[in-house]
Amino acid sequence: WCSHEMDPSVVSGKGSGLGSLETAEVLFQTQWLVLAITMVRFYMEKGTHRGLYKSIQKTLKFFQTFALLEVRIVPTSVLVTGVQVSSRIFMVWLITHSIKPIQNEESVVLFLVAWTVTEITRYSFYTFSLLDHLPYFIKWARYNFFIILYPVGVAGELLTIYAALPYVKKTGMFSIRLPNKYNVSFDYYYFLLITMASYIPLFPQLYFHMLRQRRKVLHGEVIVEKDD
Repeated sequence: WCSHEMDPSVVSGKGSGLGSLETAEVLFQTQWLVLAITMVRFYMEKGTHRGLYKSIQKTLKFFQTFALLEVRIVPTSVLVTGVQVSSRIFMVWLITHSIKPIQNEESVVLFLVAWTVTEITRYSFYTFSLLDHLPYFIKWARYNFFIILYPVGVAGELLTIYAALPYVKKTGMFSIRLPNKYNVSFDYYYFLLITMASYIPLFPQLYFHMLRQRRKVLHGEVIVEKDD
């Protein structure tokens, strides 16, 4: 998933320097800026996406795992943020890290670019909002870029999982077969199919929530909505 959404009313600027929350936001933003620069430099030097994931995997795995702290640091729904961060970690560790033959798939680049641009925009929005100095362009970008980036990111994730299916089915990785002493079975191949299917009900909920927030923030519409 491409976003951990915070209701604009939650973000309030202090205007008195960097506190712990502001510092955390700057740190998260810097991480994604580093990743973006690394990816751009790689492509400029190599002229291809092949090998890109391998060159940034350590940085990506560290940053995305570190994002678990965001569940408690960022003042938004713990459940929503937890699910979204977990899905990212799943893509990083249990898909692209564990299934090396798919690391050069173009779909990997799709979700990496979508994640990176989304996170830089999002953390810029949070940081400037907390400092009470929010440029309109950052606000506009936060509530417009997602219209393209979210579908691109989801498409990249789904295509990457789909590309992993033949390898998972052939190797039986992460699967538990019967008989065994625990009398439990688990098929990672079918788990991935269920995971892909779960995008159908979950993604529209997040996407339309962001569209409602966009109308509220950019156009001043009053929207009655249940809390996350």
